[in-house]
Amino acid sequence: MPYNTASNLWPDSNESFFTHRPIRPLEQDGPHCVSTVLAMLSNEPPERFQGVVNTQDPSSWSAALVEYGLKLAYCPTDLRKVRFYLPELAALNDLFTVSYYTPHDPESIFRDPRKEDGWVCGSHIVILQGADIIDPALGERTSAASHRCMERYTKRLFRVVPAGHPRGL
Repeated sequence: MPYNTASNLWPDSNESFFTHRPIRPLEQDGPHCVSTVLAMLSNEPPERFQGVVNTQDPSSWSAALVEYGLKLAYCPTDLRKVRFYLPELAALNDLFTVSYYTPHDPESIFRDPRKEDGWVCGSHIVILQGADIIDPALGERTSAASHRCMERYTKRLFRVVPAGHPRGL
């Protein structure tokens, strides 16, 4: 296979799973964006996932969603700003989680972790459904094109797929 400088985020652009899934926006309480996103996807309270999932382990997020008929599937990404992925994600018109780094100083992303605890910088996770962002920090649905994450660097992208889908964590 020849060297390719980019990859599609999803191989089948006609595949759709949760385009019309109702998502009720919730506002996170404290530093609980991961549990709040899982709550919105499952229609459970955020506390259901707190102390159960590891906020830095997406495999635990995916495992927690299986009982609700869902799981997460990795989308190939790099450190580009979210705005560079948005057109392709919006065209797929489905359900994704978008994680991005949130440092005040973007250069801190490239620094070595702190020795005492491994901390590099903050991050946040939101849901993308079609061309809308559902942000637990705001507790609302907004247009993805105008959301603050567009200028942030990507940490992770996952597509929400049915629990029985062959792809996924």
